[in-house]
Amino acid sequence: MKYLRRRQNRGSGLSDNDPMSAVANLFDIGLVFIVGLLLALFGAFHMEDLLKPDSNLTITRRAADGSMEVIVKKGRKIEAFKVSKDKTTGRGERLGVAYRLQDGTMVYVPETKGARQ
Repeated sequence: MKYLRRRQNRGSGLSDNDPMSAVANLFDIGLVFIVGLLLALFGAFHMEDLLKPDSNLTITRRAADGSMEVIVKKGRKIEAFKVSKDKTTGRGERLGVAYRLQDGTMVYVPETKGARQ
């Protein structure tokens, strides 16, 4: 019977009935989960270049409403450009021809200097 009456000495101020004692551990687990999820997403979409300070990257993105945006990363500088459907006028030179293939991919063929029509 003496074993049933013995109390364990757990230090001063600690209680077994504190409902908030596990909240700090849940917060830490949540942070580790979020960081792991972000790293997995970067790896799945091959976006590691966004994290490298000396890389160059160009991303084109089409929104649900049909508007397009071009995101350009050169080193540490990131710029976003909205593509408009406005027509422009002015002088310039022809740089090449773009073709859309049957599978939907686009191919740009630069024009050579001697092959003007």
